[in-house]
Amino acid sequence: MAKNPQHIVPHPKGWAVKSEGASRASSVHPTQKEAIERGREIARNQSSELFIHGQDGRIRSRDSHGNDPHPPRG
Repeated sequence: MAKNPQHIVPHPKGWAVKSEGASRASSVHPTQKEAIERGREIARNQSSELFIHGQDGRIRSRDSHGNDPHPPRG
């Protein structure tokens, strides 16, 4: 299981980067692209996962930046 996954979620001021289970955002950005870049940087530093949510709050994409328990075959 990845440590402290990061989530990119909608926020009243744009898009937020939140650690899983956190009540507050670690950062807020005007665009989703900027939030994804910051979230990806945090996920890489923590060897964790990044979950990108859509406007409806549903997960639309995810990236693993650590020890992926189910790496792709190939």
